[in-house]
Amino acid sequence: MEERDYHQLVKLQGAFFDEHITREIPFRLCALDRLAEGLVSREKELTEALRADLGKSPFESYATEIGFLLHEIRTVKNHLQDWTRDRRCHTPLFLFGSKSRIHYEPYGCVLIISPWNYPLQLALSPLVGAIAAGNCAIVKPSGEAPHTARALKELIDECFEEEYIAVTDARRETTETLLQERFDYIFYTGGVEYGRHVMQAAARYLTPVTLELGGKSPCIVDDDAHLPTAACRIVWGKFLNCGQTCVAPDYLLVHSRIASQFIDLMRQEIVRQYGEDPQHNPDYPRIVNARHFERLATLLSHGTPLCGATCDPADRYIAPTLLTDIDPRSPLLTDEIFGPILPVIPFDDIDDCIEHINRHEKPLALYYFTRSRKRARYMIQHTSSGGACINDTVMQTANGHLPFGGIGNSGMGAYHGRTSFETFSHRRGIVTSAQRLYSNFRIAPYGEKLKWLKRLMK
Repeated sequence: MEERDYHQLVKLQGAFFDEHITREIPFRLCALDRLAEGLVSREKELTEALRADLGKSPFESYATEIGFLLHEIRTVKNHLQDWTRDRRCHTPLFLFGSKSRIHYEPYGCVLIISPWNYPLQLALSPLVGAIAAGNCAIVKPSGEAPHTARALKELIDECFEEEYIAVTDARRETTETLLQERFDYIFYTGGVEYGRHVMQAAARYLTPVTLELGGKSPCIVDDDAHLPTAACRIVWGKFLNCGQTCVAPDYLLVHSRIASQFIDLMRQEIVRQYGEDPQHNPDYPRIVNARHFERLATLLSHGTPLCGATCDPADRYIAPTLLTDIDPRSPLLTDEIFGPILPVIPFDDIDDCIEHINRHEKPLALYYFTRSRKRARYMIQHTSSGGACINDTVMQTANGHLPFGGIGNSGMGAYHGRTSFETFSHRRGIVTSAQRLYSNFRIAPYGEKLKWLKRLMK
């Protein structure tokens, strides 16, 4: 589609939305069915596209993308009738004779800008929420995962007419073109700097936004943690998708009393999960492209390797890597890594960890390993993050009953499950007053009514 056509596409979707078809619950459920059927029928093509872009195994592709989406669709379908019902609200005494409720209505035409690291899940999971809420949508995929972008467009074109749901081409310039249009809602997943740009573009029309960004997500292992469990779950969460996960542990703080033992366990766990040579393990993914590979490869020299630190540019392969002795000014400790490199930093006092976390921008995720409920509660109460796990990593994103989103620099707004439906819905407050049973108390002339008003409103 040529650039000049996107203005017409937005108008086309606006006209379709105004027909009120998308507001009908059976229509929404049917659309979700079509999307689920498309995912199932195209599972092979989608898996191959994810393998071509990111080197993902079929298991990882299904667990984190296709299966994740099918589960999300089932959850939404099972609860949609209940979620869309008007919610009755308390009506105060001074509104005697009236009833109050919240009515959920769709925004209209929404724009979903998706990233490359989970190019299917992060394009379609917001779309599930947009469909459930009754919106039309335009999805802009990332050009850095071109095979998945093509497969995504084929999937959506097969399932929907473009006046309802459309996928654009994957060029970066297309994002700029789309941001010039007037949408009713914008949902962006990606980097912090471009997130600011999206928000500035949205401000032109006062368009509401959800920004799912990222940041330096800390992982802390205290001296009372169950170390084998911590090592297993941190290795999995960090090297999932070759570290290209917005909620991956970005740096590891380990109590100095158990640091040496824990590093040995981490090394053993990397071998257990990916073998002596991860490059030839079909379960270990690849860096998305040469540009990101080169950025990560330069970081390998910023510390002392504890394991890994090897790479192959021809294969876009970087080994699972642990580094220590890192300069505090290094990009490893100032920028989001977004790759299979984990800085390891020893600590002596948990309050030093908390001070370090609170001195920097609020992260998207926080992970803390301890056997003590008291310590876990202390950590949660004295830090802030988009989400958190105690004694695990990444799994806060897997529970569709929890909101997923950032805070501060890591984003604004949330989605997944019911939260997705509410994100893409306007909550419209409605008061219905009786036509006959009605008090003229609030109507002029007021006379001596003030003293009674004060009593009523106490």
